[in-house]
Amino acid sequence: MVDTLVVGEALIDIVQPVDAPATEHVGGSPLNVAIGLARLEHRVRLAAYLADDAYGRMIERQLAADGVPLVDGSLTAPRTPTALAVLDETGSASYDFNLAWDVPYPLPDDIGHFHTGSIAAALQPGATKVSDAMLAARSHATVSFDPNLRPSLIGAAYEVRSHIEQLIGFSDVVKASEEDVAWLYGGSVGLTEIATLWGRLGPSLVVLTCGGDGALMHVSATGQTETVSGRRVSVVDTVGAGDSFQSGLVSALLDAGLLGSAAARDRLRRASLAELRPAVDRAIAASAITVSRAGANPPTRAELA
Repeated sequence: MVDTLVVGEALIDIVQPVDAPATEHVGGSPLNVAIGLARLEHRVRLAAYLADDAYGRMIERQLAADGVPLVDGSLTAPRTPTALAVLDETGSASYDFNLAWDVPYPLPDDIGHFHTGSIAAALQPGATKVSDAMLAARSHATVSFDPNLRPSLIGAAYEVRSHIEQLIGFSDVVKASEEDVAWLYGGSVGLTEIATLWGRLGPSLVVLTCGGDGALMHVSATGQTETVSGRRVSVVDTVGAGDSFQSGLVSALLDAGLLGSAAARDRLRRASLAELRPAVDRAIAASAITVSRAGANPPTRAELA
């Protein structure tokens, strides 16, 4: 079984519904991806930046319950981060973060796949270390990346665009939302054009999600692009939907032997759209289950089956 390392923020989501009291949940995009992969029966570790405080221990207990160990050094922050998630009438969330991000410890290199994204890939001082780690991992592991941009934390689009494109170039698989694309490029370029552009930077597979409408997938080697329809479900909220999509996507590609080693990277580069389509189907199925229940609650392999 391939060992996957997820690098990025873990935090406490303080969720404020429209007409109910706020609740506290373990969250953070990379953490959600790590738990999603573990529930899909993959071996995964999380490198985070937490404090040894009440919130940090709450996160550690949740990770342990799902079988995700923290990398040594993860509990060295001055305080555990929090994010206030305010829900609107449709269940969509807007976020207000209180956090710092760094990786002041060595990352393990005995892995077959490396995933990162969100705040960890864009907020300094940790972002530069994450970028260096992505590049180093390519010598022996495959790499996936989800920008999952947080404008309130990372500055203006023109200030981070080249950095995000560099990380896309380090990656084998990139997943982003249509909101990410619109913010990063000002809505001036269509999704197909962006997927094609990103494919030329390096990744073999680019997937751009469109909420309930599904996703657009682009295969760089063949230039093929296809829109995959979403699933109609009753939405409770969208917290963690993109993260479940990401874990479902990576899970299916690991199962197919298209991620997890340098040899897998070569197989991924030669894969056709038809060979990659099942991974996007699994990602959509995982996301649909998550939005049908409260909070970032990714499905198990049994639930997907």
